[in-house]
Formats: sequence, structure tokens, C-alpha cells
Amino acid sequence: MTKRILLMALLALALPLGAFAGTIDLSNTGGTLAGTSAGLTLTSSVLSEISIPGTPSTILASGDVGTVSFTSGAFVGCLTTGGTFGNGTFTITGNGSWGPAEVLFSGTFTNIKLIPEGGGTYEITGTVTGSWYNSTAIISGGTGQTISRLEFKDGHFTGTLGSGNTLIPAAVPEPGTLGLLGTGLVGLAGIVHKKLKT
Repeated sequence: MTKRILLMALLALALPLGAFAGTIDLSNTGGTLAGTSAGLTLTSSVLSEISIPGTPSTILASGDVGTVSFTSGAFVGCLTTGGTFGNGTFTITGNGSWGPAEVLFSGTFTNIKLIPEGGGTYEITGTVTGSWYNSTAIISGGTGQTISRLEFKDGHFTGTLGSGNTLIPAAVPEPGTLGLLGTGLVGLAGIVHKKLKT
């Protein structure tokens, strides 16, 4: 009987870890790209879906959920062969459909590459590092943004974003919170065990 209670206690402590682990997939559509060789800026891109990847994926929110924006540093390269941008910022702002109506994730945008895909289509990829609104933990994820039109003329970028996808690890609560939850579950298991025994 003691072994069973011990196993239940370990399971109770492990459950919260499984519940908060994983990645969040954030999709965005549209938006205006503008800038110069000194840097590129995305504005007005609609955060269209927040989900947990899987088979099938779990949709947490969809529709007009918020906005996605980013800035970059200086561009080195050309539109024909592609190139790289210097470090910038990456921000995801919610409208209250999921999480608060404020900045959900903010941080730096690094390792930014511009990759030509033919037919006037480009891909911007990079690493996003920052924190969720409900955590101080610094986490890293990745983003891929597909550009449907991009021009560089007279020293200025102009363009339209088609869609984007950002994968960021989910915020994990403080270890103390997990411990309290696990302890509470152990207590409940003990009460159930005691009632079943009588």
C-alpha cells in the first residue's frame, strides 16, 4: 500500500510538468514591410491563430487575435541572391482573445536571413529570443515569414507579407508553483486513499 501511495505522489508531481511543457505555434497573415538598407520593419500583420502543434493540433484562439511586428538591423546582400539583416526586435501583441490585451511576447530577432524563393516571393527566417507576458524566463524560438512582394528601389524597401509562422516554447510556471500543485495533488490522493480504506 505504501508503494502505491509513493507512486501516486510521484505521478502527481510529474503531471504538472507534462501539462506545461511544449511549444506554441503563432500564425500571422498580411502586413506592410518598409525600410531602407539600414533596416526593415513589419507592421499591421494580423496574429491569426495560436495553437499547440500536434496530430491534430490544438487551436487555442483564431481569427483576429492580435498583431505581429518586427524590426531588423542593416541589410547586407541583394534581392536576387538573398542576404542577411542585423539584429532587431520581435513583438507579438494580443487583443484579449488569448491572454491579456497587451504584449504577449517581446524580445530580440537575430540570425535574420532573406531567401529568394522565385516569382517575387521571399522568405525571412530567424531566431526570436525573449519572454512571455506571464514569465521572466528567457526562451528562444524560430520564425519564418513569407513575403509575397518585396522591392528595393532608391534605397527603400517596400513590400507585403503573405503569412508567417512562429514557434516559441510555452511559458513554464515557477518551480515553486509546480511543487505546490503537486503537493496539493498528493494531499488529495491521500484523502481519497483514506476514504477508500474506511
